[in-house]
Amino acid sequence: MSIKLDMEKVRREQMRWVMLLALHNASPYGAYEEILISTAQALYPDATQLEVRRALEYVKDRCMVSLDKKPDGRWWADLTRLGTDIVEYTAQCEPGIARPEKYW
Repeated sequence: MSIKLDMEKVRREQMRWVMLLALHNASPYGAYEEILISTAQALYPDATQLEVRRALEYVKDRCMVSLDKKPDGRWWADLTRLGTDIVEYTAQCEPGIARPEKYW
């Protein structure tokens, strides 16, 4: 049972990191959630819109992304200054995001 929970935690934290990387690559324009879902599904083919939205809400709550929830139901996201610094390894990354250790 604990192995299953650990794998779910790894997946959540990896999904958060992938969202930050995808938005960094979309910078300075940001991206609609459809692009982010496609990116998530490249890593996890069974990734869902809800899973991506949860990851986005998490990093938004940590002030790493800004979210614009459009009236038509689509979400648009963009990195904040802190999100950019986290991806570029110029800021400390607290637990909860699976950012790899810097090796260079």
